[in-house]
Amino acid sequence: MAVDRAHLDDLFAAFGPVAVRAMFGGHGIYADGAMFALEAGGVLYLKADAAFARELEARGSAPFGYVASNGRRTVMSFWRLPEAAMDDPDDLAVLARRALAVARAAAAKARRPARKRP
Repeated sequence: MAVDRAHLDDLFAAFGPVAVRAMFGGHGIYADGAMFALEAGGVLYLKADAAFARELEARGSAPFGYVASNGRRTVMSFWRLPEAAMDDPDDLAVLARRALAVARAAAAKARRPARKRP
């Protein structure tokens, strides 16, 4: 898939406006300041928690991962957008909203101060 701003705007039209920022040879995709998707190597990935990841896996998706310079494989909490959603704007919008909710929840959790242990 060729990735440019116009293509991403078309894909996410039913979802709403997105901001796109270049990162690590790919792009971070944001809504309301939260990164809910990423593009790497021409593939779109959505932010997922455990429950959403299971749903995406059931649809044939796989997690985003890479091999670091030390040879260690790293898997992130982003899962490939199911192929069917690429051709169904309403399905993509539903999945993107779910990913945005996951991203917002993760950001809120990260902002909470750690509890002190007695």
